[in-house]
Amino acid sequence: MKRITSHIVLFVAFMVVSSSCVIQQNPVSGQKRAFAYSWQQEIQIGKDVDREIVSQYGIYDDSEIEKYVIDLSEKVLAVSHMRREDTARQFREAEFTFRVLDSPVVNAFALPGGYIYVTRGLLAHLNNEAQLAVVQGHEIGHVAARHASQRGLQQTIGQVAIIGGAILGQELLGLPGETILNLSSQAAQFLFLSYSRDAERESDRLGVEYAAMNGFVAAEGAAFFTSLKRMSEKSGQSIPNMLSSHPNPGERETTIPRLADEWKEKGYEQTIRNTEAYMQMLDGIIYGENPRNGFVDENRFVHPDLKFQFPVPQGWRVINQPSQVVYVNPDGDAIMILRIDSESTTARQSVEQLIAEDGFVLQRQAETQSSGQWPAYEADFTVQQEGGTLGVNVYAVEYDNKVYRFINYTEQAKFERYSTTFSSVTNAFDRLTDQRILDIEPVRLRVTRVETDTRFGNLLPSQLPMDIEAEDVAIMNQVYMDDVIRAGTYIKIPVQ
Repeated sequence: MKRITSHIVLFVAFMVVSSSCVIQQNPVSGQKRAFAYSWQQEIQIGKDVDREIVSQYGIYDDSEIEKYVIDLSEKVLAVSHMRREDTARQFREAEFTFRVLDSPVVNAFALPGGYIYVTRGLLAHLNNEAQLAVVQGHEIGHVAARHASQRGLQQTIGQVAIIGGAILGQELLGLPGETILNLSSQAAQFLFLSYSRDAERESDRLGVEYAAMNGFVAAEGAAFFTSLKRMSEKSGQSIPNMLSSHPNPGERETTIPRLADEWKEKGYEQTIRNTEAYMQMLDGIIYGENPRNGFVDENRFVHPDLKFQFPVPQGWRVINQPSQVVYVNPDGDAIMILRIDSESTTARQSVEQLIAEDGFVLQRQAETQSSGQWPAYEADFTVQQEGGTLGVNVYAVEYDNKVYRFINYTEQAKFERYSTTFSSVTNAFDRLTDQRILDIEPVRLRVTRVETDTRFGNLLPSQLPMDIEAEDVAIMNQVYMDDVIRAGTYIKIPVQ
């Protein structure tokens, strides 16, 4: 699986602490070796970056699912190298944090120091506890083997320069480093291709080991990687194995059952799937994007919970995150960012606090109104940064007892070209009154038990919600459309 998030997290982590070499124990091998960071530094990295992850993705608000995932993950952790008698005390006593992120993306990743994440999108694509145990064991394996710290030793000056530029963009004006990091990290992934595969394969082995030691049917993990392969093929984004930073999902389909058999030969009986308990936990989970958190409706961005709307310029890409809404123009050289300014009580205060920053050269500022009724304040200024000067428009509006602030910018030489577009969006910020949208509900999974042997395609409704395709549902259930589903089998159907 090409887990972009995990690469971003690693890159950010590399910038948090210096990469001075330390000699410490590898909990998996038990041997001492060189690491980029001490274990205490890894813990601090995880703690610092965890706040960014939670802010960017949000935690899925379901205490029962959270408890289910934590309880299962703790079982897997208990048999891992992090909890064994011959492991150093600092590792045995390290606290782990397990989170379920409110994201439809099928993803799981780990931060150094014991922070493990799964998305609700990933949970929806698993069929039983055994599969989740393998996934969580894999991520715990990354932490136990200290893969992030091992990789830190292999940084290059060129990488640091590229990453530093992306992080600077985030710190300066909130520019999402996603695009920059995704592009620049391709070279880094290629440079460290062999290492990344080795680390992933080691974590695959550890994930199977930890699941098998708990009695789970570890071979079940292969079915999940089959789903990943099908998702890649369907999206047309599959890439040659030689260019992937992770082992090909097809490779994992065969290696995971083989590894599971090896643990059977060692005497570890693997009988637990706990399908019914897992499906009961999954029943009612949100599937896909949650429209309550905002979405694009024709040519406008709408937010049902916060009851606001504003236009989307033609061709601009929308990145909707819990803490901000980002517009990126087709050429990638103009950005608009909307956030709630929780530190200001008026639009003017919000703008003036920003333009008071050192290095900002004010061009103009003025009171105005959004949609002819909401008090607003805006300013244009320039700011010098390495590589050139930015032209910036900041626009704040008072609405529903909150202050919303747009930060819009591009290169100074292109500012006049985009200023009309900036204004067309900010000046049209308004109350959302469309009852159809205000009442919209997210798609959720309904778990049912098949009563008679039936072809899977016959179990689907004639029309699926939110443009979901039948093949997507088949992949999520780890079956094919023409498969005969036996009586008593649990299946997941998206409903709205």
